[in-house]
Amino acid sequence: MLGANDGIVSTSGLVVGIAASGAEPGTILLGGVAGLVAGAMSMAAGEYVSVKSQADAEEADLAIERQELASEPQSELEELAYIYRQRGLDAALAHQVAVQLTHHNALAAHARDELGITDSLRARPIQAAIVSAACFSLGATLPLLAALLAPASRIHDIVIVATLVGLLLSGALAARAGGAPVIRGALRVVFWGAAAMLATSIVGRLFGG
Repeated sequence: MLGANDGIVSTSGLVVGIAASGAEPGTILLGGVAGLVAGAMSMAAGEYVSVKSQADAEEADLAIERQELASEPQSELEELAYIYRQRGLDAALAHQVAVQLTHHNALAAHARDELGITDSLRARPIQAAIVSAACFSLGATLPLLAALLAPASRIHDIVIVATLVGLLLSGALAARAGGAPVIRGALRVVFWGAAAMLATSIVGRLFGG
């Protein structure tokens, strides 16, 4: 939802700013599409770099754990048992669980219970980049469709209205999903979207031909 909101706000701001300058509809749409592509690529690159750094850190931690398991297996077994005692098991049961999990897959046990790394939560840079770009593009589609379908003389106003409605809905959905007050969450997103479009509209009018 955050990526979609980014797509809506940044693309609508760009479209509104270009429209406010008095540009032709074709130029407005070209600017919006360029903004969609650039924004999606930027989101993908940023997400990839961030998640790849996380993945590299996870791999480094796992490499250290492999080395420790090979060089100090008894110490690692005791460490695992200590973790289970801290979680509420008595000493005998904690040791028994640690022994069984170590025999089954020692690295997986330490990765999950010591490092907090699981297969389902492992960092996946490419997947994160694709999802981020897709969400941004989905959001950016709203102001572009509004600009495409609007009469040439009303692009500026219709894009603003469509964007505010879209942000109101997305903000409400995000707030509901997160258990936050729906109205407050929706109005917060609408406020910043409106502020962005106001700023770009002023810039367009100031520097338009």
